[in-house]
Amino acid sequence: MQRQIELALIYGSARTGRFCDTVAGWAASEIGRHGGFALDRIDPASPDIANGVAGHDTIASAALKRRLDGADAFVVVTPEYNHSFPAPLKALIDSAGREWRAKPVGFVSYGGVSGGLRAVEQLRLVFAEPHAVGIRDCVSFAGAPNHFDDNGELADPEPATRAMATMLSHLAWWAHALRQAREQSAYGEAAE
Repeated sequence: MQRQIELALIYGSARTGRFCDTVAGWAASEIGRHGGFALDRIDPASPDIANGVAGHDTIASAALKRRLDGADAFVVVTPEYNHSFPAPLKALIDSAGREWRAKPVGFVSYGGVSGGLRAVEQLRLVFAEPHAVGIRDCVSFAGAPNHFDDNGELADPEPATRAMATMLSHLAWWAHALRQAREQSAYGEAAE
């Protein structure tokens, strides 16, 4: 039996009144329903994470890097702002380096007409640089506030639930395969 995947769910927005809480809450629920994952939520709006990202607090920075390093995989929940992803997410990604290496990244996006897909396409390029592996399948919500009720439930959950299950199945396969590969041979030597 394979051990659980340590999965970091990364919030992409730090804005006050953000819709990210609703989408990330749904994603966390779907991750729990899927099973096989131990979930760690990493939120750039949290003071500890924000201080770690900014580098103002060396203890917080080290703690954030330990959490990212301990993850076998990542799911990034991102909005699309002005055809891109938010600055706090970029700062979080840039605050670490080797912690991303040889680990899969899945995406849940939301936004206007594009559903955040333009942000995801840019994030794929960003995550490729530190040698992370982007999962092809993702979940996207165009006009997201129109899909969720006041309790964070989807009016029509089937399409998104099906897309999330596909993405998580692929993420799990890559997480197991890459964890085994990292345990057999340190990736850092190949990446240098």
